[in-house]
Amino acid sequence: MITYPTSESLELHAVVSNEQWLIARKELLKKEKELTRLRDEISARRRELPWVRVKKNHVFEGPNGRETLADLFEGAASCSFSISCLVPAGKRGCDGCSFLGGPP
Repeated sequence: MITYPTSESLELHAVVSNEQWLIARKELLKKEKELTRLRDEISARRRELPWVRVKKNHVFEGPNGRETLADLFEGAASCSFSISCLVPAGKRGCDGCSFLGGPP
C-alpha cells in the first residue's frame, strides 16, 4: 500500500549529511539491482512456461460486435493473457497486479 508523507511524519524523518545520504542510497541501489535481476529472471521463466491450446471458441463483444479470439487478435498465431485482481472495493487493481502490469 502506498503511503504519503504527513506533516507529523515529515517532522520525524531523519535528516542527514550528503555523505550519509550517499552511503544509504548506494546500499538501496544494491537492493534495487537485486530486484531488477530477480524480476528479469522471473519474466524469462514466465516466457518459458508451456502453452495451452485454446480449444473452446470464446466469443466476446468487441469493437466490431461479436468476435472470436482470432478476430480480436487479427489472426495472430499466439497471444498472452494475464489475470488481474481488484481490491475488495473493486475500484482499483491490487498492489501486486498493478506492480506487474504497470500504471493504468
